[in-house]
Amino acid sequence: MRRPGRRTNIRNGHGAKTVQTEVGPVRIQVPRGRVGSFAPRIVPKHARRLDGFNEAILSLYANGLTTGEIAAHLADVYDADVSRELISRVTDSVLEEMEAWRQRPLDRVYPVLFIDALVRREALLNRVEVGDLHRVAVAAVA
Repeated sequence: MRRPGRRTNIRNGHGAKTVQTEVGPVRIQVPRGRVGSFAPRIVPKHARRLDGFNEAILSLYANGLTTGEIAAHLADVYDADVSRELISRVTDSVLEEMEAWRQRPLDRVYPVLFIDALVRREALLNRVEVGDLHRVAVAAVA
């Protein structure tokens, strides 16, 4: 017999699921809900293929994380057991492209325009229209 006020959707556990990504299968843990109220956001119910997994790894790698840190992050956020070797395969897939970008020919001159502006308190108090400020900025550049 249930006591009143007791939560009924507890101790649900999780189930294992293998999801196919661009670099191979990844095993994840999916929480289970007895009431059926759990709705996953990252890997939808019944989904067997996960798009964008490589982009997530490359984004973390581009931000300077090591393969171990990326694996720990994916385990924390996605509850996915991703090996360092799998992460290395993903990052190695873009090395040729990165090297080609690094070796590209550069232009001799790159024009740069610095704009410095000062907004006076009186202008804000008199509620100068945005269009007026735009005209002043264009006149200063010209």
